[in-house]
Amino acid sequence: MTVSPASDAAASLLAELVAHGVRDLVLSPGSRSQALALAATALARSGALRVHVRIDERVAGFTALGLARESRVPVAVLCTSGTAAGNLLPATMEAFHSGIPLVLLTADRPPELRGVGANQATIQPGIFGPFVRLQVDAEVPGASEISDETATEQDVANGRAGSGPDRPTVPTAGTAWTGLGERAVRAALGIEGDGLAGVSGPVHLNLPSREPLSAAGDVAAAPGEAPAAVLAEPVVLPRGLRTVVIAGADAGPDAEELSHAGGWPLIAEVVSGARFGRLLVHGYRELLRDDALGGRVERAVVFGHPTLSREVAALLARRDVDVVAVRGGGEALDLNGRTQAAPAVAVEPGPADRTWLGEWMTASQTRAIDLSAPAPDQKGLYSEDKAERLGAVRAELDAVRRRVDREILVDAVWRATWPHDRLMFGSSRLVRVADQVLGGKKVPVHASRGLAGIDGTVATGIGIALASQADGAPGVTRVLLGDLALLHDVGALLLPADEPRPRIQVIVGNDGGGTIFDGLEVASSAQREDLDRAFYTPQGVQLAQLAAAYGWEFLQVSTRSALDQALTSAIAGPQLIEVPLDR
Repeated sequence: MTVSPASDAAASLLAELVAHGVRDLVLSPGSRSQALALAATALARSGALRVHVRIDERVAGFTALGLARESRVPVAVLCTSGTAAGNLLPATMEAFHSGIPLVLLTADRPPELRGVGANQATIQPGIFGPFVRLQVDAEVPGASEISDETATEQDVANGRAGSGPDRPTVPTAGTAWTGLGERAVRAALGIEGDGLAGVSGPVHLNLPSREPLSAAGDVAAAPGEAPAAVLAEPVVLPRGLRTVVIAGADAGPDAEELSHAGGWPLIAEVVSGARFGRLLVHGYRELLRDDALGGRVERAVVFGHPTLSREVAALLARRDVDVVAVRGGGEALDLNGRTQAAPAVAVEPGPADRTWLGEWMTASQTRAIDLSAPAPDQKGLYSEDKAERLGAVRAELDAVRRRVDREILVDAVWRATWPHDRLMFGSSRLVRVADQVLGGKKVPVHASRGLAGIDGTVATGIGIALASQADGAPGVTRVLLGDLALLHDVGALLLPADEPRPRIQVIVGNDGGGTIFDGLEVASSAQREDLDRAFYTPQGVQLAQLAAAYGWEFLQVSTRSALDQALTSAIAGPQLIEVPLDR
């Protein structure tokens, strides 16, 4: 029977990850990673691990990102050597900036095949640079160093003897990857390692192996819980300063809780997960520009990563404002050069400044936007006056047939989403419209605003759906994005036939190109033909045919009534909903 140190090490490593709370692994097929892949599928058969297969490593990385974004526990992503590893970089960067725990498992060639032109061999140790909290170039399983004294003539001829970090190895007893699983999980959760304590992020285990790359064998693991997160000592904020709480992407309910405890106005982006509560400020952009309110702010307490408005950025850049930022990602928020970073915050006891809060709440009440259709004219519909009755009927028909615009689209999706659902916004024009017009609602919201890229949006949404619907949990995941964000990640639509079909609606506001550039400087400085070619990138892709090719249900809706029906009807699997929009 063939003995494979690589298989033994792979089984040990994955069992250790499972024992420390990892429940999901996303893999892309490859030869060098076969021992790890077979160990993963064996654990999947036993129910110890959920395995998701994606042929595109970039899609795999963002699927893992979505799974970890929703579950908040480390998710492993596995690939072979070469360019496969490089395709994980975009998701790794987003995970670093958003504070998402990922465990990157990249298979690799052994040291003697590096730097000599071997097939699919590149410089993988350190490939993710500053974006990982831990980077380990593991030992080759079943091997120990070859010394000059024990090297054979063949070892020397093959360049496999010498000293230093590249010195090669020969078989020995033991499992080379023992302990790496626990280390990786703890570093990904910010419990130990080079990262900020309590802040999650990605880690990288580079895993070289020699042939035989796999062999038949038993793989077993006992699922365990992830290590408890670090509970940081909060910074206690004194009262007295005119304070606002700002909730950016990934802020979560902590921002609303602090706002309530302090009696401070809550400025919450729509992607924050904190856009609810009685202290929520409507129309915050206008109020921040008002010298009587925004101009008098003395302190801003920031949760998450605010990115959607120039007004918030301008406030946080002011040198006369005390900014306290609760760290959530790998990069500190310090726009004014004197920001105080805090692992957590609390409020000192005492009465709230009712005058300050009242001024904000009074101004906020007049700026709430209601996009719901007007109630039917019951009196007119049942009037004995024919003209009045026909007018009421015509008004109802006009409301039913009203063409969807961006405001109606974001409002319909918001209204259809409830706490058991999940909503993800792509980095398209629609998220900015949503931030301007939507009111408060306590629903789980996601968005990749760590770097605000359009890449991986569909894959991330699918990961969120898979995590939130695991073990039979109810709900629908909705991804609202633009047409270019969809086309950028079209490969994510390919789902394995033998894996669960998530209940997901990918809702595409299709205006035929990148109109998000309408609001940027380039729109007023570039010639029209240059704008079209280099920025708007007009497209005419037939999304119905695209959905059919990938086996997704397709709907095209253009009226509010049809959109409401599509969003609230029961679904059993993935849907692509196209909403044509005017340029």
